[in-house]
Formats: sequence, C-alpha cells, structure tokens
Amino acid sequence: MKKYLVGLLLGLSCGLVRAQSGAPAAVVQAAAPTPAGLACAQAHWRQAAGAQAVATASVRHRQKMDRYDVKWYKLDLALENNSRDVAGSVLLRVRVGAQALDSLAFELYQAPVGSLAGTATLRIDSVVAGGRRSLGVLRQGNDATAALPQPAAAGTLLDVRIYYHGTAPNGKSAAIGNGFNTAATYSLGGVAYPYNVTWSLSEPFSAHEWFPCKQVLTDKADSSAVSVTTTLPNKVGSNGLLRRTVLLPNNKVRYEWSSRYPIDYYLISVAVAPYVAYAGAANPAGGPRVPILNYAYDQRTLDYYKTEFDRIPGFIENYSNLVGTYYFAQEKYGLALAPIGGGMEHQTLTTQDGLDFTLTAHELFHQWFGDNATCASWEDIWLNEGFASYGEYLSLQAFSTPLAARKWMDNAQFLAQSSAFSTLRVPDTTSVARIFDYNTTYKKGASVVHLLRYLCHDDARFFRVLRTYQRQFSGRPARTADLQRLFEAELGQPLDYFFAQWYRGQGFPIFDVRWNQAGANLLLHVEERVFGPVGAPVFRTEVDYQLTFLDGSTRTVRFNQTQAGQDFTLPVSGLVTAIAIDPDGWLPDVNSTVQRDDQLGPPAEFSLYPNPAQDQLFISGLYADATAEVLNATGQRAARQPVSYLQPQVSLQGLRPGFYWLRLVGHGGEALGQAKFVKQ
Repeated sequence: MKKYLVGLLLGLSCGLVRAQSGAPAAVVQAAAPTPAGLACAQAHWRQAAGAQAVATASVRHRQKMDRYDVKWYKLDLALENNSRDVAGSVLLRVRVGAQALDSLAFELYQAPVGSLAGTATLRIDSVVAGGRRSLGVLRQGNDATAALPQPAAAGTLLDVRIYYHGTAPNGKSAAIGNGFNTAATYSLGGVAYPYNVTWSLSEPFSAHEWFPCKQVLTDKADSSAVSVTTTLPNKVGSNGLLRRTVLLPNNKVRYEWSSRYPIDYYLISVAVAPYVAYAGAANPAGGPRVPILNYAYDQRTLDYYKTEFDRIPGFIENYSNLVGTYYFAQEKYGLALAPIGGGMEHQTLTTQDGLDFTLTAHELFHQWFGDNATCASWEDIWLNEGFASYGEYLSLQAFSTPLAARKWMDNAQFLAQSSAFSTLRVPDTTSVARIFDYNTTYKKGASVVHLLRYLCHDDARFFRVLRTYQRQFSGRPARTADLQRLFEAELGQPLDYFFAQWYRGQGFPIFDVRWNQAGANLLLHVEERVFGPVGAPVFRTEVDYQLTFLDGSTRTVRFNQTQAGQDFTLPVSGLVTAIAIDPDGWLPDVNSTVQRDDQLGPPAEFSLYPNPAQDQLFISGLYADATAEVLNATGQRAARQPVSYLQPQVSLQGLRPGFYWLRLVGHGGEALGQAKFVKQ
C-alpha cells in the first residue's frame, strides 16, 4: 500500500460518463509531491493516529477461526457516496477442517461496551447456515461466534450468510482506524472541490469495520464477489470484472463485481462516487492483453491526470517482461480515486488519492508483490512493500533517465540508514507504525532487493528468481525463507549469512579504504565498521572498486569482504590515480572513505620450512584457512590447493626441482602473503 491513485469506479455497461462537478471551493495551498512509498505509509499512519494498534481477534478466537478455510466471500451491500452506513449480507463459503464444526467464528466491528447511544457500530440481524437460521450469535468485542443449526462434518463445504447493518466507525478504534470512510471534497492542484465519495481501506486489520470476515493472511479466499446497490448517478468499483449492472426502481442501481482469483481479506474493496471512467489496455509481449479501467472523480480530474493514466499500459508491459505475466489479465487493472492520503493496492483496482509517476508504479507492482504473491505474516511485509518500492526504481530505469534512477536509489539507501537500529523483519506484528515504517519496510526493503540483484552478478538470474517466485506463490502467501530458498537454488550457495545480516540483523557497513601501488601491484587495506548497535557483526558482502588510470581509462573490480580488516592485492598494467568504492551505488554503506597511503606496503612474507623442501612444505604464522598457489620462476601457476591453519602444510608432489613462490589467498580473494622456497 503506497501511493496516490484515484478511486474511480464505473459500470462497464454504462459506458464512459461525465459526472457533473460542483463549483470550486476555497483555494488551499498546494503541497509538494509526496514520495510514493511515503504516501502509502502515510495512508496507514494517518488512520492509525490515536488508535490502539492491535490485531482485532483474540488468540482464542483466532484458534476458532483456524478450524475452517475460507473459499469464497460474497458481499451484497447497500452503500452511498455520502455515508458510512452499511447494510446487507455477506456469504462466507468455508471448508470445514479436520474436526466437525458446531459454530462459525468471524470478525465484525462492535462499538466498545459503555459507548454513548448513537455510537457507530455494526449489528448482526441474523446468521443463516446451510439454509437454516443460527440459534444465536455470541459477540465479545469484535469477535463473533454463530452457533450452527447443526454441526458441519469435517471436510465439507458450508455456506454461512450473515445479515447485518449499521455505521462503520470513524474514531480510529481499530488498528488503522477507518476501514470504511467517506468524504465531501477532493483536492486538485491546490484547490478543494465539493464531491462525495465513499471507499474502503482494510489493510492491515480493518476489513471487519465494514464486512464480516476472517482476518488471517494465510487464509486467502479462492474467489470473491461484491455487489453494491446505490443511488444513481453513483458508480461502484471493486475487484475483478463487472459481470452485471441492474437498474432498479427509485433511481437505484446494483453493480455486480466478481473475481475468480485468490484474494486476501484486506484486498477486497469498494469505491462509490459519480465517477467518470477511462478505459484502455496493455499489450505485454507474448500476451495476454490486459484490460484497463480507471475511475476519475470527474472530467476535470481525468484531464488533469491523463498523462499519468496513460503511463499505466507501459508500466504493465515492462513489469510483465521482467517478472512474469500480469496474473489478473482475465479481469483487469485500474485505478480508483479517493482522498485516502496515499495509495492502496486493492487487487485489480488500486485506490489512490492522485497520480504521479512513482506512486502509480509502486501500487501497480503490488499486483505482483502483495496481491498475486502475498506475505504470509506482517513480519514479512517487506515482501510486499520493499518490492513495490523497487518497482518505482525499475520503472525509472525503463521510462526515465539513468540519473533519475540512480538518484532514487541513492535516496532510498540514505533514508534506509536511519533504520540502523531496526531489523527489516517486523518483530511486533500488531503495530501499524512498525509494519509500515517508511525508512525500514519501504526503503531498506528496496535496498535489500537491490543487493539481491547485485549478489546475482547477472540481471537474467535475478529476474529469473522473481519470475519463479511469482509462479510458485501465485495466489498463495509466502515468507522470507521461501524467497531465500529460491535465490539459493539459483546461485547454488547458502545465503543464510545474507538474510541474517540484512533481514534479521541491524546496522549498515562503513568501509575505510587505504591503497597504494607497488610497481605492477595495487594494494588495498579495507577496514569495515558497522553503523548501528554496539557489537553488531561486520557485514559479509562483495564490494566493487572503480580504478582510474593515468590515461583516463577505468576498470571495476570486485572483492569479497568477509572480515573487519582485509588486504587485497591486484595486478595492474598502468598507473592508478584514483579509486572509488561502490561506483554504481549497489551498497547502502554509510560515509565510506578512500584515501591513498604511501606507507602501505606489499603483503608480508610467511615463514616456510624446511626450505629447501622435498615432498612437504610447512607454513609458520598461518592463522586462517587459505588457498595456496605455487608459482614458478616465470610467474605461472604450477599448483593450487586448500590449506588448513590447523595443518598448515602444502604438498609438493609433482613439482620439478627448482625455485618457486608460495602465495596464500584468503576466502575473499585477498592476498594473505607470499614467500620463496626451493623444491629439491
């Protein structure tokens, strides 16, 4: 959830309609554009202000809800564009678990005990299960349990319809406050215009504020349907396809939307207003064609944002090429405008309060990361938000300039550094502020995605992993460990060290580099420190160095930093005049420094014995495992073998008698030392 999108909803069968707009209201001061990820985060923060940020269901109630699996949500509601009143029914089709079910537990908002008369609340009128009315419903706060007329057998499907009515809360009483809201104005270009619009925003814990549901991330419904009856000229936008529009007596109309794709509870949405629709399509290479349906407040907003609306097809085509087909192509994509103070990635119809380049890119990339594949726990929200933020960078790479993309990443890494005392993993999954922490979840998340790309050494490998992730977890929840396994399979190496330091760990590296040139050898001494908690371990990471030579040419080399202090030696064919660390900005390092040190000498010589030697050569002074390289008098490598510091010996079998050099190399490719010896 991130940026500005417009909650514009219109019935397809109604065609493109211009809504009448009122006279402009008083002029307000225009604000500078808000960064996309920040706009998304602010949409949560604003609603969470003053709220007790806790998940709604009690542990005991969650256990009761775990006794069944949601298969289908069918909402049939009466809504207007100027009210938080809700009335109608919701059908839950569930599959009973391993034990028979005698009651159905779900969540629905209820005003706290002792609230004043008239306080917003949602009242249950009746519950019908298997065609028979429930004998009673127990409500304990937002936890509701309906007794079934007869037990449902294990493994069977059960339809339960909940009839209810009331007014959605507006006092920030749940985790983010208002899961369902209404407004009487919208702002455009610094001017406020009269306009009535109603919308939903359920992430992370507020779907229950407008419909009965099970708020468990790991239980995605197989499909959903949303039918809304409202007053003309209102239009309603929701998930999936508009299957039917039904004109009713008394100037009423019912819009019937449905989606056949799996969906998480917080991605089900509605937006109600006298919208103007703007249709189009994207045509990704290799297909399928993606219908696009956007909902603007009126013709004024459509004209104002048309350039940004027209970016959407290209964005879809680029993402489809990079990470796999748009998975909801059989239905649609689009934006619906609503004054939510940011953006929210509702499945197939994102809600935004305006459009700009990065906001639109961010929310759209959520359709892959956060909608198709969803995080299985708020602990792993970076799988949604970090990747969606990286979608901004990918779009800048494709449609803007290299400088704009580099500035975006530099800024993301700079902001991420303020989270040096936080982990990317969210330890408190009940705290909205922590879940949607901008600098950590969004910016550090994007920085870590960028590091994974760097680790692959090859864009083809990086995007292959992302496509595999999308295929394997299409319509399913995923954890960080799942992503780790895919990268390990692609790279053929364990990556627990990477995720331990970047996902579960704290801090950022600082590299202090001293260098000198001794003839044809470039010498580097690198000291790594950690910006963050005292005692945080140093980061194991590859680091690029760009060498600039006297003739103006450059060369980039990569060394593997595995410990706090390391020496590297590199043969060079010219005079080095300058060195830059991480020239392409892959690493979120903090104020690293590079300076020439004329006192820096070549690697120290180790002591070898016996010397001359026959079959075995022993090394004195070796304190770490290394690789021994034996070079003949002309500098050609004659032998190479691993050496343990516990048994520091080198076999000389197969070597002809003569003069040799023994060079020791560390795990990161750094030179540890060299010495002469004679083979008898």
